[in-house]
Amino acid sequence: MTAARAAVEILKREGVSNAFGVPGAAINPFYAALKAAGGVHHTLARHVEGASHMAEGYTRTHPGNIGVCVGTSGPAGTDMITGLYSAIGDSIPILCITGQAPTAVIHKEDFQAVDIASIARPVTKAATTVLEAAQVPGVFQQAFHLMRSGRPGPVLIDLPIDVQLTEIEFDPETYEPLPVYRPAATRAQAEKAVRMLNASERPLIVAGGGIINADASDLLVEFAELTGTPVVPTLMGWGVIADDHELNAGMVGLQTSHRYGNATFLESDFVLGIGNRWANRHTGKLDVYTRGRTFVHVDIEPTQIGKIFAPDYGIASDAKAALTLFVEVAKELKVAGALPDRAAWAASAQERKATLHRRTHFDDVPLKPQRVYEEMNRAFGPETRYVTTIGLSQIAGAQMLHVYKPRHWINCGQAGPLGWTIPAALGVAIADPEATVVALSGDYDFQFMLEELAVGAQHRVPYVHVLVNNSYLGLIRQAQRTFDIDFQVNLEFENLNSPELGVYGVDHVKVAEGLGCKAIRVTEPDQLLPAFERAKKLAAEFRVPVIVEAILERVTNIAMSGSDIASVNEFEDLATEPWHAPTEILPLT
Repeated sequence: MTAARAAVEILKREGVSNAFGVPGAAINPFYAALKAAGGVHHTLARHVEGASHMAEGYTRTHPGNIGVCVGTSGPAGTDMITGLYSAIGDSIPILCITGQAPTAVIHKEDFQAVDIASIARPVTKAATTVLEAAQVPGVFQQAFHLMRSGRPGPVLIDLPIDVQLTEIEFDPETYEPLPVYRPAATRAQAEKAVRMLNASERPLIVAGGGIINADASDLLVEFAELTGTPVVPTLMGWGVIADDHELNAGMVGLQTSHRYGNATFLESDFVLGIGNRWANRHTGKLDVYTRGRTFVHVDIEPTQIGKIFAPDYGIASDAKAALTLFVEVAKELKVAGALPDRAAWAASAQERKATLHRRTHFDDVPLKPQRVYEEMNRAFGPETRYVTTIGLSQIAGAQMLHVYKPRHWINCGQAGPLGWTIPAALGVAIADPEATVVALSGDYDFQFMLEELAVGAQHRVPYVHVLVNNSYLGLIRQAQRTFDIDFQVNLEFENLNSPELGVYGVDHVKVAEGLGCKAIRVTEPDQLLPAFERAKKLAAEFRVPVIVEAILERVTNIAMSGSDIASVNEFEDLATEPWHAPTEILPLT
């Protein structure tokens, strides 16, 4: 069979059922093999970067998923670099397959020939241009091994067109994936970590995205319950423990954090970090974050331990392997009556959770964004899969929305590229067609790749997209306050074709409808909940993306700190009455 057909057969045997991409001359032999072989559903994107983000969303939705994105040579590969960067930053395995000019002319500046492997290497676990057709099966086999082993991440395989067309000997019936390598904690390491936790008075677990990657959320909750230790999920780990669990202490950080989360962390004396990378927007200034605390760090990647600061003890281990042993040790200590009583410490965390609230209930027109998230909490239940990337919309959403399950907050964390949300949401909705998928964007994120809405219309992929529109680069405007400027962040203009918008410029409703989707515009706070309910019905009826655009006040400053977790600037009035924050997890006391 051709090397291209061998590649497709390997995809199927490695569990791939969906691919996202854009065909072109240099990758057409692969597409011919994809069609002839069957068994892999392909979604045609409108932009190749969009295809890479669809693959990311697809991977992030279920344990074991690996999204595949495909493009022709040259600019198709460079377009996908942002998706690869996003994937490696958040430890997400995706496979990027690109076409390439014939091997004999790659070096001769042939049309759309570029050394994509060299370009992609810094943002992948491996990037290879395959020059010998007989190596194609081994390169693909190794790619899946690398994506799944150790810290997960993306791989790029570049296939010259003549390599794709060359016939090779390959027997797909005897193909077997390579064993996956993941480091595992030892019993002695687990015992020491639990002993250190037991010796503390006010311990916390910081639960990162590595727990979700390892599909170990149940073990994390079991260990927390056994030891009575409150849990701080990171932004990438949000959902490992339900927001309404009595041991969920809230998120910590400069931006995507809860007042009660930061307050509880500052009271702690011991931190067990599992599958987290001590991201700078979580820690803030390290002297404040680390002062007076003992740290144990568990991570699948040995070089992550000590990268940001030196822990008191480090364990290189897959989160599931470590937590399995932690649970085993904790159970034995419980039987022996050797676990301290943490009830008072856990209760103090819940007391802060019931008192340190941000206000969400405002009746202002134009809308305050806080009210949008309050009504989202009413409209969308615990089964909702939220998808978002970066901006004030994401930061405020993380402060005010609620997540109850792993993989139900799907957020591009480290890279944060604008435009990620629409294609990623499509990937999530394709991976879980029965789910309630709700995307969240500011107007600029929405405008970056809004052409991908047509993919949802063409392929009948329903989801609800909440668009908060203030016609501003809100997060950058807020950051520019430090420099006393408001420069090149204003998106306002009077749209000649939609004068009813005033200065809000782009008519997102018309654009969405022009791309084959449904859209609702909301200008009054009491319209929000009915609009969300109608959007769910429209998505179910027409099987297309449905946009709910909320017209916000032009300027809102969302709570955040520029330096450390002890000095978060609360710009808005705080909740002092229960009705100020009616959808908080615990009513205000």
